[in-house]
Amino acid sequence: MKDKRILYVSSEVVPYLAENEVSLMSYDVPKMINDQGGQIRIFMPRYGNINERRHQLHEVIRLSGMNLVVNDLDMPLIIKVASIPKERIQVYFIDNDEYFKRKATFTDEEGVMYPDNDERAIFFAKGVVETVKKLNWVPDIIHVHGWMAAMLPIYMKHYYKHEALFSETKIVTSVYTQSFDETLDPEMIKKVKFDGVSHEAVSDLEIPNYENILKASILHSDAVIIASNNLSSSLTKFIESSGKPFLPFVPKDAFAEAYTNFYKNEVL
Repeated sequence: MKDKRILYVSSEVVPYLAENEVSLMSYDVPKMINDQGGQIRIFMPRYGNINERRHQLHEVIRLSGMNLVVNDLDMPLIIKVASIPKERIQVYFIDNDEYFKRKATFTDEEGVMYPDNDERAIFFAKGVVETVKKLNWVPDIIHVHGWMAAMLPIYMKHYYKHEALFSETKIVTSVYTQSFDETLDPEMIKKVKFDGVSHEAVSDLEIPNYENILKASILHSDAVIIASNNLSSSLTKFIESSGKPFLPFVPKDAFAEAYTNFYKNEVL
């Protein structure tokens, strides 16, 4: 994978958030490619519970300052950056005071999902693409981890489909076991359609629960990785029948070779 450019877009990444299946793989996979000589960028949201001083985040003024439209509202985009210690991997943080200042990731202190999680996901997807455009950095692969990043494949295939910068870019989605039981805002599909995405393309979002959000992401990806050993049978069957190249679950001690071969033989 030497000199291949891979953009990792994730809901969660260690060491910035607690360890779980998504956050660990969102660190381990980029590190593996970085060790092979690949060129890596990681993007994640700048949640309010990330300690900026400890992790030495700083705003990148030349990348910040634009407004993104979400559901007909202008939302300022702030970009921050940090480096993972000892790994020489840059992590870019998508920030906005309205969406990400609160001191938690997805739920309030009662464990209730934030009512605007759908808009946060849309803002995150647009923020990643607009920042990569400003960097003028052309990824060979965009690899998506976690449901908060699941709107990115949809926006790449519709909203940004005429961007010449990404004409050769392939999208891989890693699918993890279900992480929430609720449904996001029932108006989510209208907000996505506001951006010129057809109803047919995102009909799964009529009921925006975890599984349907991932289905919509899978349909707009070029390849899929089953990243959890205990993925639901319905999502597993959906992936198997999607017609997309997919990698079955691989345990952590064997993922490096499997992921590398999948990138080389099925994606690139």
